[in-house]
Amino acid sequence: MPAGLDFSGRLPDAFHATGSSSFSELLTRVAPDLLPGRRPLPAGAHGAVAPHATTIVAVNCADGVVMGGDRRSTMGNLVASRDIEKVFAADAYSLVGFAGTAGIGLELMRLFQVELEHYEKIEGTVLSLDGKANRLATLVRNNLGAALQGLAAIPLFAGFDLDAKSVDKAGRIFSFDVAGAIHQERAYDSIGSGSLFAKSSLKKRYRPGITTAEALPFIVEALFDAAEDDTATGGPDVVHKIFPVVMTVTVEGSRRVPDDQVGSLAEAVIAARTES
Repeated sequence: MPAGLDFSGRLPDAFHATGSSSFSELLTRVAPDLLPGRRPLPAGAHGAVAPHATTIVAVNCADGVVMGGDRRSTMGNLVASRDIEKVFAADAYSLVGFAGTAGIGLELMRLFQVELEHYEKIEGTVLSLDGKANRLATLVRNNLGAALQGLAAIPLFAGFDLDAKSVDKAGRIFSFDVAGAIHQERAYDSIGSGSLFAKSSLKKRYRPGITTAEALPFIVEALFDAAEDDTATGGPDVVHKIFPVVMTVTVEGSRRVPDDQVGSLAEAVIAARTES
C-alpha cells in the first residue's frame, strides 16, 4: 500500500478536531493550496490573460433587495463569454455578485456559499447578516496577493436581515474594496466597469420606499444604460434570449426572477428607447 493512503474510510484527524466553524479556516489547516489566495503565482501582472466579468447592480427596497448582473465576460478586446452568470444566492436570505477576474470570482462565490452552509451545520443556526459580510470580507482580503498581480475579484453582497426591527429596514447592501474593507450602502450600488453608468441611471429612477417589484425595471434599465457606454458590459440579447440575471431577497427568502420575465422587461426598455 502506498505510504500515506488510508482505505479505512475514516476522515483524517484534522477533520475531527474541534475549533472554528469557518470552512475557510478548515481549508487553511487541511488543504491551504485550495484557497484562491494561497496559490503561488509567477511574478508580474496577469489580469490581461484572464476573462473579466462586469457589471453588478443592487437596489435597497422596502421589502428587501434586488440584485442583477449582465451576462458578458471579456478578455482584452474579445468577448470571452456571452452568458456567464455573476449573481447567486449565497444562502436562503442573502445574495452575492462579483466583478473582476471571472475564475477567481466564481471560486470565491462557491467558497462563500460553502462557508455559510458549513457554519449553519456546525453551529445549528444561521450566521447574522453582519457576520456573513465579515466572512466575505475575510475571503476577499485573503486574495489580496493575487489582486495586486491583476487577478482581483470584488463582490457585492446583499441580504434580508432577520434581526431587523422592521421589514422596511431589513434589506441591506454591502460593498467591498480589494483589501476587504466593508461599506454599507443605504440606497443602491453598482460594481464593475459599467458601474458609473449604472449608478447614474439608478440615481434618476430610485426613490425611497419602492418595492422589489417596482425596482425590477430599474435594475434592467441600469444594466442597459451601462451596456450602451461600457463595451465590457453586455446588453440584453433578444436574438439569443440572453438576459441579465436578476434576483430578489425578501422575508420569503432569495429567489431568481424568471428569464422570461426579465426578457419582457428588457424588451420594454428597448421598445421605449426605440420610440423615443
